[in-house]
Amino acid sequence: MSTRLENVGIAVRDLEEAIAFFTDLGLTVLGRDEVSGPWAETAVGLDGNHARIALLQTADGHGRIELFEYLHPTALETAPTQPHEIGMHRIALSVDDLDAALEIAARHGCHPLRGVADYQGVYRLTYLRGPSGILVMLAQATQAGGGAG
Repeated sequence: MSTRLENVGIAVRDLEEAIAFFTDLGLTVLGRDEVSGPWAETAVGLDGNHARIALLQTADGHGRIELFEYLHPTALETAPTQPHEIGMHRIALSVDDLDAALEIAARHGCHPLRGVADYQGVYRLTYLRGPSGILVMLAQATQAGGGAG
């Protein structure tokens, strides 16, 4: 059996805000839709499921994020995930210029949780809170062959 990662789905408070953040960081919107009805209820396992969605892709064509904003039922606010909590943790993006990516994030009101770290001279990286409290890791390889991990 062959398996590949299709995308990572993230529920957001404001779809347009999240799209703006990720497209400013270099992702491209592949498509948008509004989903509801019996097929969506069955697929998601949620009665009355009605959401606006957008599929975004990284510049290399390998990474995809599906953002969704619930119209019904009303989305439930939760406390932002902490780095040490079990469960869905973060999204990691490799960037070729961490300083430029941080300037873009700052324009969206998103700043590093604690600054930029150096991992053994291989990566410069940081965690920040993106739109809707999404934990985002930005990493820049500082040696040949590096990528976010």
